[in-house]
Amino acid sequence: MGSLTAVQFRNVSVSLDEKPIVSHLDFEVQAGETLVLLGRSGSGKTTTLKLVNRLIQPSLGEVLVEEKPTMDWDPIVLRRHIGYVIQETGLFPHFTIERNVAVVPTLLGWSKERIRSRTEELLLLVGLPPNEFLDRYPRELSGGQRQRIGVARALAADPPIVLMDEPFGALDPITRGELQVEFAELAKKLKKTILFVTHDLREAFFLASRIGLFQNGSLVELLSPSEFLRSNHPEARSFAQSLQKWPLGT
Repeated sequence: MGSLTAVQFRNVSVSLDEKPIVSHLDFEVQAGETLVLLGRSGSGKTTTLKLVNRLIQPSLGEVLVEEKPTMDWDPIVLRRHIGYVIQETGLFPHFTIERNVAVVPTLLGWSKERIRSRTEELLLLVGLPPNEFLDRYPRELSGGQRQRIGVARALAADPPIVLMDEPFGALDPITRGELQVEFAELAKKLKKTILFVTHDLREAFFLASRIGLFQNGSLVELLSPSEFLRSNHPEARSFAQSLQKWPLGT
């Protein structure tokens, strides 16, 4: 039996005021893979990500999540089924860390005991001791710690799909590198389907099962990291040349 398809784009286009934002997206994301959407600013990566949880709706075509069109899902049910991590984490400043992580489980009506247990489990998973962090507030945490909480919150209801929009982009290089290593280990352990947006090829190479390269609203390549380096597409070569200046592993 082949891999299950977690997300599928069928000839999807999005236009705003008749201006195309993304055009003719036609690809699949397999269950359990980490697909990195790579491209320059404004290339359509984040729009593509938001199509999956219906924060944006297609102008043409359809997106399927677990073989069901997103337009046939109740949008609230769909978004609770999909974890979502953004660059600035989006934590509620007036909520404790425990309440922040527990947002979706609380909406789902989980018991207090189950919520507490799950929150403690997730803090341990992202390397933050629960007895030190449950009662803190976001302002009391470093940027790297807040980003870890953002990941924990996205995983709280155990969603099969996780969307990550440049989650480490605002961090200093050392913290960013540390979180990339931790996240790669976490992804391997949890076997979630992950769509990860970045403009950093080094990050893409480190995390990706496959790399989807965007240019001007189109998906121009969809390749494994090793295939990407051999691509003759001009945009892929432009990104690859950046590695010659700062090689992987240096």
